[in-house]
Amino acid sequence: MPVNLSTLTESQLQDYLKNNSLKICVIGIGRIGLPTALCFAKAGFETIGVDINEKLVNMVNSGDYPLKDEPEFDKIFESVIENKKFRAETDISKVVPKCDIILLSLPTPMNNQNIPDYTALLTVGKSLNGLLSDGQIVIVESTVEPGFIENELFQSIEGPEKNLISGTDFNLAVCPETANPGEIMHDFKKLPRLVGSIDENIRPIVSKLYTNVFGVELIPMPNCKTANAVKLTTNVFREINIGFINELSLLFEKLGIDTYTVIEAAKSKYNFQPHYPGPGVGGPCLPVNAYQYLNSSKKIDVNFLKIVQDARKINESMPQHTIELLEDAFSESNNSLENSTVTILGVSYKPNVHDIQIAPSETIIKLLKEKNVNLKIFDPYFISEKVFGYKTENSIPEAISGSDAILIITGHNEFNNLNLELLSNSMNKPILVDCTGKIDPQNIKSRGIIFRGIGRGGL
Repeated sequence: MPVNLSTLTESQLQDYLKNNSLKICVIGIGRIGLPTALCFAKAGFETIGVDINEKLVNMVNSGDYPLKDEPEFDKIFESVIENKKFRAETDISKVVPKCDIILLSLPTPMNNQNIPDYTALLTVGKSLNGLLSDGQIVIVESTVEPGFIENELFQSIEGPEKNLISGTDFNLAVCPETANPGEIMHDFKKLPRLVGSIDENIRPIVSKLYTNVFGVELIPMPNCKTANAVKLTTNVFREINIGFINELSLLFEKLGIDTYTVIEAAKSKYNFQPHYPGPGVGGPCLPVNAYQYLNSSKKIDVNFLKIVQDARKINESMPQHTIELLEDAFSESNNSLENSTVTILGVSYKPNVHDIQIAPSETIIKLLKEKNVNLKIFDPYFISEKVFGYKTENSIPEAISGSDAILIITGHNEFNNLNLELLSNSMNKPILVDCTGKIDPQNIKSRGIIFRGIGRGGL
């Protein structure tokens, strides 16, 4: 039977934590959920991951670590699978009734109208209605807009007949994840976490649990919606600043100013936080978080958050600007982009991860396809795979061969030292367009390569 942690004295709770007597369920073992589950298992708690993806569950249970681009967790994975502290299941009904803590690490994507889609959380919430008892604690790590926990999710768990009582049958809390894909272990060890709850007496219990597992500071929030607002604010802050830099880059290209030179000098001022231009903002966080805030705003007044709307509009326009840079380079070479062959380097939404969620590369590829451009794609994280309808190449030389231009979209480490001689020798009137700031314009131009880069005015 689950332990009603809210009824324990502080000394009793410490004993449960010290003796690893609690049983943990993590629903959703993807990019964040799996590392989270592994950390609880490493801390000594019996941990069960639940996911509807049967292939993923089978990989986990067969000892095949799924997140090859997430360092350090592979060793933890091997250890906790071997000592049977962690396993995965597909049937939520077999797991939840036996666990003391249920963590929700589920996706919160957008639909085609850019409205947040909380179907996964609400579906699980409804499932929990018949499974919870004895004050089990449900902790939401997923990123949601303020008020969703207290309203929609709470009601889905409580049930239409309100046959579950908050504080008696279940307790609801939030501890939004703050990890950056590709650097999750670092962030788990270093970044403070936020904790909020429906009932105040649950907040210190969650804090002690997470401190025990992660060893980081837990910042108490007055309620769930404030914790969720903090999480959104940190990410939308970045979205807005990237939009600002992207718009400055468009201006600087016209003025003959190099954006990277400006940023490097601006960093010398103590209160300047550098952000960098690019072909757009992707991934499951920043663009979604902006629309989560905008969705909240529309429920009150559509005139709120104009700055967020503008940032989204600018960042969503950058794929088209990338195409314009490419067309301008082709014009200098006295050739047409249409019916040419272009090599794309990097399709992930950010460097050094195997992830194409809301990636700017998808829009760029679509725009190039509309211009009848023949595409060759290389990404070190997608070797010989099908991405956005195209089979990727096995190597950079293979991808460059026979191309008229190179377009670097994602700044993977593998592109840090491109063989420029290979580029100049493999192409007639070679063209390179860089969206990442990795390429030294002076070096590449000295080799006779036509160069364009986002924000690279005057170079």
